[in-house]
Amino acid sequence: MMWQFVINGLITGILYSLLAIGFAIVYNTTRIFHIAAAGLYVLAAYTLWYSYIQLHIPLSISVFISILITMLISWVVEITVYRPLKKRGSSLNVMMIASIGIMTIIVNAIALFFGHEAKFVNTEIQQTFSFGNIVLTTPQMWQLTVGTSVLVACILVLKYTGLGRRIRAISEDEVLYSTLGYNVNKTRNVVFAVSGAFIALASCLSAYDVGMGPDVGMNFLINAMVAMMIGGMGRIAPCIAGGVLLGILQSLAVSQIAASWQNAVTFTILLVLLFVRPQGIAGYKKRII
Repeated sequence: MMWQFVINGLITGILYSLLAIGFAIVYNTTRIFHIAAAGLYVLAAYTLWYSYIQLHIPLSISVFISILITMLISWVVEITVYRPLKKRGSSLNVMMIASIGIMTIIVNAIALFFGHEAKFVNTEIQQTFSFGNIVLTTPQMWQLTVGTSVLVACILVLKYTGLGRRIRAISEDEVLYSTLGYNVNKTRNVVFAVSGAFIALASCLSAYDVGMGPDVGMNFLINAMVAMMIGGMGRIAPCIAGGVLLGILQSLAVSQIAASWQNAVTFTILLVLLFVRPQGIAGYKKRII
């Protein structure tokens, strides 16, 4: 039974990791606390539901549509909100407040059009797969296989491709990046589009399993942000370690105590980490000159 909880936590951790990367890639490159990611998460889930349930578009195409629309809206947020604020010399605190405003607008618009009741993408009885004493449902298998594949691909892209090197470079020093002749705005466009893709994938995989509501985004984003902090601020790949560790510990806490203690466990882990290793598991201390 314990291994069942561990695997469940691992799968949850993979979803946290996907959303954490979507948040971290924006934060690391722009230093914007991208709270609007919670709204984009909800938008992606409802786009999937509307395409699949209301328009009867095949599931795989509906997921693709959801990812594309979320990437587009993420990019629109950058060029219509963050970039103008940056040109005006606004502080990062102002941008964070603007980001909260974007999230609020998206969530309330969705609630206005679709209501506050929960929506479900798949209401059929799910096929299960048994591996000894471990039982996984079809949505969990998709989460495990697709999520793991995307995370592995993300690590390889960041490490071995030109895009990955540009993202790491702009994360380290945007001014130097611009001085060397690279187009900062073009790279930021790509960053926000990629962020939207990760947010949408995490949302679709979760919505296909447990459904959605207008208010699910912020709770999931909080867990993703904690996962990023556990892995190490300023880096993207360690988000995976942070997400998996958080998911497993939460699942084990549920098995030993109760589901109502899940958030308490999350923030207890964060507080302990902030005192013991504030730079995260794989993070590093930066020297300020």
